[in-house]
Amino acid sequence: MRILHTSDWHLGRTLHGVDLFDHHRAFLDHLVELVREREVDVVVVAGDVYDRAVPAVPVVSLLSEALGRLSDLATVVVTPGNHDSAVRLGFAAELLRPGLHILASIDRLAEPVVVDDDAGPVAFYGLPYLDPDTVRARLAPRDELGGEAEALARSHEAVMGAALDRVRADLTSRPGTRSVVVAHAFVQGGAASESERDIRVGGVDLVPSAVFAGVDYVALGHLHGAQKVGSGHPTIRYSGSPLAFSFGERGHVKSSALVDLDASGEVTVELIPTPVPRRLAEVRGDLAELLDGRYDEVHDAWLRVIVTDPVHPEQLFARVVERFPHALAVIHEPTGVVVAHERRAVTPEADPIEVAADFVDYATGGAATEAEIAVLRSAYESARATEASA
Repeated sequence: MRILHTSDWHLGRTLHGVDLFDHHRAFLDHLVELVREREVDVVVVAGDVYDRAVPAVPVVSLLSEALGRLSDLATVVVTPGNHDSAVRLGFAAELLRPGLHILASIDRLAEPVVVDDDAGPVAFYGLPYLDPDTVRARLAPRDELGGEAEALARSHEAVMGAALDRVRADLTSRPGTRSVVVAHAFVQGGAASESERDIRVGGVDLVPSAVFAGVDYVALGHLHGAQKVGSGHPTIRYSGSPLAFSFGERGHVKSSALVDLDASGEVTVELIPTPVPRRLAEVRGDLAELLDGRYDEVHDAWLRVIVTDPVHPEQLFARVVERFPHALAVIHEPTGVVVAHERRAVTPEADPIEVAADFVDYATGGAATEAEIAVLRSAYESARATEASA
């Protein structure tokens, strides 16, 4: 069976204020042609289809059109990620056209979409993003009498492990069936980039790869770099995002994973590069160096420009953009200036709790206590939950 694994489309996202709508449309056109040309049987989309829980109307129309075109050619299985609203994405899932499946229900995650080929059935299990605070009671196993059980531990490992226990229990009733799990999580060993949204709960966001034992292929979403994690069986892969969403991804080769699953459950993977609308690059130097022509080769790229003059040059942004019309970020990092030891940059990948604890240290003259860190973590997770439900 031939499977096309993709994820993290983030429809509706911008890059430093640049609307990526047309670039997303070009990617989806590419995806449809790829499915047609390579005779794909099943397309799986492992979460973060949208960039926000309530997407704009044109973005919804773009997704609707794309899923319609894809499902004319292959079976399509979609699961929600942490950016999507599972309720909104899964609305009317039972009324969708044949061949299009949006698997957004926590209570039905052990009910697979079964697709047959010449070698027999393949069961596709869709695991929507599992927020521990939301699902740890619902996924807790029942006691021997079928009564309410104690909630699972407050961790991604606990809820993902419970979900896979349900998947394996269903698989035992399907002898000879090959299996694919479509999930959205941060699996241990994966390399993150600066554009993924933080999903830490209790300070932990990792899921061990061992929880996926017993299946043949794990199609992951969440991390934006295409990569394999774990070793041996099963094959566990991130397809990565189709577009770069931060300058930290400028070295990524964006792709989709073309997966061939043979009769024995063995997997071979071919990475198919996706269209690059405009490459990302970074240049660094004093303003004279930046403007003297040595960086002509990146003139047409989206740029992050780091200017190192000791004194902030006059009309810095205007002069840089006149030379590099696609510069998206212009940053002044002076060299030869003494910087106070306690100062450090707060980057997108910084742990928000560590940043807040640093402020407590700065404001009070002493390190944050464990109790203070617990309060900071609780406040941060509450704010993140409110944002996600907006």
